[in-house]
Amino acid sequence: MDQGLRGDVQVERILVYSFLKNCHNCDFSKELDSLRNQVMVSSPKDFLCVEFDDEELQTDGNRSGRFQNGEPGSGFDEEVFQLIGARLAEIGDQVAREIDQRVVNDLVLQFLNENLSRAEIMRRLSNTVEGLMRAVPLEMEREKAMLVLAMVLARTVANKMPSLLHRVFNTTVNYINQNLHDYVVNLE
Repeated sequence: MDQGLRGDVQVERILVYSFLKNCHNCDFSKELDSLRNQVMVSSPKDFLCVEFDDEELQTDGNRSGRFQNGEPGSGFDEEVFQLIGARLAEIGDQVAREIDQRVVNDLVLQFLNENLSRAEIMRRLSNTVEGLMRAVPLEMEREKAMLVLAMVLARTVANKMPSLLHRVFNTTVNYINQNLHDYVVNLE
């Protein structure tokens, strides 16, 4: 696993934030609101829950690229990644039902252990995602499954222990950046 970040993590932050923001019946909304300023780049508009038309957005990489390289401070379309995060949250709702709660409880304990370094926590998150990849058959491409599982785990851990949201959010963003960055930036 690459130990360094693979470029700016802003795309991953927006994606994970949008995924979490579109969680129904979650107990960490107050903590999530405190992350908003860390995530926002260029616009003060709110992240909203989004309703989708099936024709509107694909998360399989087949959407034509809309990178806005000419826009100062932004190499991506923020709204597109908000929509993708919201769409993946819908998929995550289905995936979450397949995850054994003992796996989540174990991960909560690991995030609670302040003696573990960031690298060790990320390694454990990675191992948990890999274990779930073997245990939970998902009918989607490997990278998409890893992405959804990582964000579902973040959401589930934060829902069980809202005080862990910042640590879980940052660990998940870094995990996605290190393992799935190329996949994520090509989702647009």
